[in-house]
Amino acid sequence: MDEETTSPDDAEAPLRLRFWGTRGSIPSPGAKTVRYGGNTPCIEILTGGHRYIMDAGTGIRPLGAEILGAGSVPRATLFLTHFHWDHIQGFPFFRPLFHPAAELRIIGPRQDDADVRSLLEGQMGSIHFPIPLGDIKANTIFEHLNEGEWSDETATVRAMRVRHPSFTVGYRIEVAGRGVGYIPDNELGGEEHSLGAGWKSRFLAFVEGLDLLVHDAMYTEEEIASRVGWGHSTFDQCLELATEAGVKRLLFFHHDPERTDEDLDRQLDRAQERATRRLGPEVDAAREGQTVEL
Repeated sequence: MDEETTSPDDAEAPLRLRFWGTRGSIPSPGAKTVRYGGNTPCIEILTGGHRYIMDAGTGIRPLGAEILGAGSVPRATLFLTHFHWDHIQGFPFFRPLFHPAAELRIIGPRQDDADVRSLLEGQMGSIHFPIPLGDIKANTIFEHLNEGEWSDETATVRAMRVRHPSFTVGYRIEVAGRGVGYIPDNELGGEEHSLGAGWKSRFLAFVEGLDLLVHDAMYTEEEIASRVGWGHSTFDQCLELATEAGVKRLLFFHHDPERTDEDLDRQLDRAQERATRRLGPEVDAAREGQTVEL
């Protein structure tokens, strides 16, 4: 996988993100998606000697291989936004799960009466997968974060429910005065997923002033008309949000599996032109293998 690194001119970067999967719904490998990538959502965040992983789409499989290849004891905290297929497809293939020295903390939102561990046990049940969750060798801790805050000695992670089928959260990660928002599935328009009065103002506050926002931009304005209620946003809606919230840098994410590299290039060119006219944020589209330092 080719790696592209972007870093600021000033200071030592306390926060390093690498994109292992940027696609939504289903993997879409092939010649037409090679630049932006075909793996489903997974981002790695490295800071202060800690590794945080956002979602376990198919991108987590090569990430796991690299972690084990480094030779050190695998340690990571995995945050799941929800349990739709594309966000957990890679979980059973994450090789550190089967390493007896690995230390893994797995955090996600409870779904009604279903806890995180039981949801993943169902995914790895014998009907769906040959190795049950009970056979993994890693030292694992399962926790719940539906809304609220989680922290350790390095990072503070806030969760907020967003507009998507099932109980789905977005995350705001703060380290050393830098803020990153990871919100891969969220329907900014329409009223199909009402979360009560005041949700929009609370959500604006949640993403306000972020150094980097990684947000669902699955559809165009023309496409969304037939996809209302599916739980996703458009490029224009995403840019409007980032501009209103004073976000410094925006990365479009959760690319439609039918969207080719050329299609994404066209949408990105259009969005960058609009952002420049409106004095909006720096805009790009997330690419598999891309590294961003803050």
